[in-house]
Amino acid sequence: SLAIAVDLGISFVGLTVSVILYYSIKLANRPADLFHNYGYGKVEHVCEALEGVVLIGIALAIASQAVSHILDPDHINHPWVGFVCSMMSVLLNFGGAYFILLMAKKSKSPAIHAEGVHYQMEGFISGMIGVSFILSMTLNARGFKNIAPFVDPATALLVSAVIVVPSFKLAKGSFFKLLDASAGETSQMEILKQLGKHINKYCEFKDIRTRTSGRKKFIGLKLVVPSTLSVRKGHEVISHIEKDILESIPDCEVLIKMEPCNRDCEHAKRQMACPYAEKG
Repeated sequence: SLAIAVDLGISFVGLTVSVILYYSIKLANRPADLFHNYGYGKVEHVCEALEGVVLIGIALAIASQAVSHILDPDHINHPWVGFVCSMMSVLLNFGGAYFILLMAKKSKSPAIHAEGVHYQMEGFISGMIGVSFILSMTLNARGFKNIAPFVDPATALLVSAVIVVPSFKLAKGSFFKLLDASAGETSQMEILKQLGKHINKYCEFKDIRTRTSGRKKFIGLKLVVPSTLSVRKGHEVISHIEKDILESIPDCEVLIKMEPCNRDCEHAKRQMACPYAEKG
């Protein structure tokens, strides 16, 4: 059975990628140092991209073998053995995927999430292969022995098509994350929410910039404060905002730069007292 060989090949590659993933997560957890001031978090995106590229390679190899077997089909021996093996693989892969995706949700690790998607995909593949054995046995039992040999390579070809689309999306997404992609919309809305809690303590904020590195998020912005505000008081305001952002967004680093007001607001034009300075 080409389909069973395909499943075995994917499992071997999956094991190899899992070993690489294990060491990449250990590396990603290393603290920042002189050579990598922002830490090693991006290695998770590299591993995520590697997983996608490897799966695409497997899909292409499967497709080429499937086409050759369709041109020269052969009967499957002991289809019940293949069916039982496929069902065992379904249970193991879906069980493993469930556990891995739970860990990914807890740790916010993109590499672990990619691994969970990979094993979930293997579960679907094993299920498809199991169905193909049932179909092949049914066709043989009903007297369609000329059609039955085509089921196995056709299933392998279908498996390659199923692998390509999510693998391409996985690789594409991870490559974009390597280009300093900004934090997700949820994180950005959370930043605005925390800034809103302290809106009566500063004039305005600007130049919010975020980027991701693995599960780590880096947040920077400028906070405009009254020019009469003391450095000590301004530092207290910034410290409170940073503390709130750190508590609401896990695994992040926040850097807020204080900038004095240019006195170009409506209050200054009308020669009114600064309300923020009064409350400061």
